Amino acid sequence: MPELIFPGPEGRLEGRYHPQPGKPDAPLAIVLHPHPQYGGTMNNRVVYNLHYAFHKMGFTVMRFNFRGVGRSQGEFDQGIGELSDAASALDYLQAMNPNSKHCWVAGFSFGAWIGMQLLMRRPEITGFISVAPPANMYDFSFLAPCPSSGLIVNGTADRVAPPKDTNTLVSKLREQKGITITHKEIEGADHFFRDDELHMKPMIELVQSYVRQRLTETTR
Repeated sequence: MPELIFPGPEGRLEGRYHPQPGKPDAPLAIVLHPHPQYGGTMNNRVVYNLHYAFHKMGFTVMRFNFRGVGRSQGEFDQGIGELSDAASALDYLQAMNPNSKHCWVAGFSFGAWIGMQLLMRRPEITGFISVAPPANMYDFSFLAPCPSSGLIVNGTADRVAPPKDTNTLVSKLREQKGITITHKEIEGADHFFRDDELHMKPMIELVQSYVRQRLTETTR
């Protein structure tokens, strides 16, 4: 998979790019990693598995390191700069794939929070995946209204982003008209879906079945 260095708002950003050969109109997906100050990188297991899950479903996929992580230049910016990084990554992905008609954003933990903000800024995003969104740590009230349907998935044993806060977020989003928020929980999974067979694999399978179903529909 080609390594990628592309221009960001604060200098170079490092990414991984995985196109669909011979399919210039393949749908696009961008995958966002967890908190940079707690060891989050684009090679996080959840991010890596989401990346390949989208690629197997026929998406051209990109993941990247936020500013100050790996070979990406700049410094952590409390989410403000990271949102700009994500917008630059999406710009770059779209510029390389001008014939693509669909675009999805997937994020894990801190990346889920950034992904949902990107969704608000970019009307062309047709679907989202939020894995373990930290609704206890970050304000998600900007999702008013949430512009597209998506999947929120979390573990029932998540101590970093407790399920009760995720449930509150889902309830608020479900009050909005015109979109459908699908919420699934992985029984016994912690924040990182550490057990491959019991937690990671079922989570990825849930994501794939949801995305495949959405790809057969044309609604937002």
